Amino acid sequence: MAYAASSPAVPDWLNKGDNAWQLTAATFVGIQSMPGLVVLYGSIVKKKWAVNSAFMALYAYASSLLVWVLVGFRMAFGERLLPFWGKAGVALTQDYLVGRAKLSATKRGSTPLVEPFYPEATLVMFQFEFAAITLILLAGSVLGRMNIKAWMAFTPLWLMLSYTVGAFSLWGGGFLYHWGVIDYSGGYVIHLSSGIAGFTAAYWVGPRLKSDRERFSPNNILLMIAGGGLLWMGWAGFNGGAPYAANITASVAVLNTNVSAATSLLTWTCLDVIFFGKPSVIGAVQGMMTGLVCITPGAGLVQTWAAVVMGIFAGSVPWFTMMILHKKSALLMKVDDTLAVFHTHAVAGLLGGVLTGLLATPELMMMESSVPGPKGAFYGGGIKQVGKQLAGAAFVIVWNLVVTTLILLGIGLFVPLRMPDDQLMIGDDAAHGEEAYALWGDGEKFDATRHDVSRGAGGEREMGTAEQRLAGMGARGVTIQL
Repeated sequence: MAYAASSPAVPDWLNKGDNAWQLTAATFVGIQSMPGLVVLYGSIVKKKWAVNSAFMALYAYASSLLVWVLVGFRMAFGERLLPFWGKAGVALTQDYLVGRAKLSATKRGSTPLVEPFYPEATLVMFQFEFAAITLILLAGSVLGRMNIKAWMAFTPLWLMLSYTVGAFSLWGGGFLYHWGVIDYSGGYVIHLSSGIAGFTAAYWVGPRLKSDRERFSPNNILLMIAGGGLLWMGWAGFNGGAPYAANITASVAVLNTNVSAATSLLTWTCLDVIFFGKPSVIGAVQGMMTGLVCITPGAGLVQTWAAVVMGIFAGSVPWFTMMILHKKSALLMKVDDTLAVFHTHAVAGLLGGVLTGLLATPELMMMESSVPGPKGAFYGGGIKQVGKQLAGAAFVIVWNLVVTTLILLGIGLFVPLRMPDDQLMIGDDAAHGEEAYALWGDGEKFDATRHDVSRGAGGEREMGTAEQRLAGMGARGVTIQL
């Protein structure tokens, strides 16, 4: 139904274009999680972990939304409680959601109030998508062994106690926001935090089985590429929605995002060819990811030639830390970070934050930021801006390391963090009673009596279960890939 300009549904402060774009951007970011990362996680792991990995992403998305509207949004974007935290409160009532969106804590001194031209409900939904994808990215570090019950307890606690702190500090009007630390769209709030928290969680949960660590081939590379493609295309909403308006900054951000991703993918692929003799499809997806992550803290704030530079660094520095440094570091080798989230998100996010501190232009900063003064070191910001970027990163790193540790130690008092080894040998069927692919017909489980293999030619009883028969094949020297 269309409404007249004077209708209560179209108040004077509402900009229909901004509102439409913000809801579209929120949908793009949602598609990155659902189905993007659900598909990516379900296909990039071994077949026996496809269901569990996809479900961890699905559960995190759903649980985050309830926590977000009950307390999370206002802890991250509400009135100031502490320099790094907002006051908790619900985002459920008509009076709150239909009014004009505003970030109350952003106003201080000469810094104006951030007040987009659309209702609070739109901002709640957009920022929820960011919160949800942060948790899903974190999950990539603990795939293939974390107790699903422990994960179910972890997701709401981490969102409330860790994510909201970074979001308020850097975006909601906290001390890092007013100090001038630049994080355009989540290089620190989302990627650095998920990388550090994921690495910390991987340490406390413990490693996968030795056999899984040694061979963890994707069960479907084509679906993995499809999931990665949804991530790439969805990043238009990720970085294009950060200005809270359909404006010039959004256009620059979307272009820079794609340029950086393409450059990083090509850089990573070339390095694979140079050092390993052939291009890796998994490597290409990782290079794409690091390019997207690296540009995120400065997507709407740097020139497009700078996006090329950032893409080159994004495709080479994380490649080096993952392919070279990782094998030389005892700590990195000890911690079983399943999908290398530390390298693709923590390293790339920190790298992007530092490069933004060098390359952010004053003109683009004036278009985007309400805080006066921040600009890249190459444009008059000097080493001071780089120092602020490093200090902001240090706060995010320390907070996530400490809080993630405390949450997991607390959960571990009630629920084991890691599945037992006998269940890890089985995978999805042990965790959920379900499997991703039918092995013996259309969705049927193998039944030795139905398939008439329980007795040999001489009538003697043979191994009766699929697991036992596969074990026997292995003992005879037949290579089996689960």
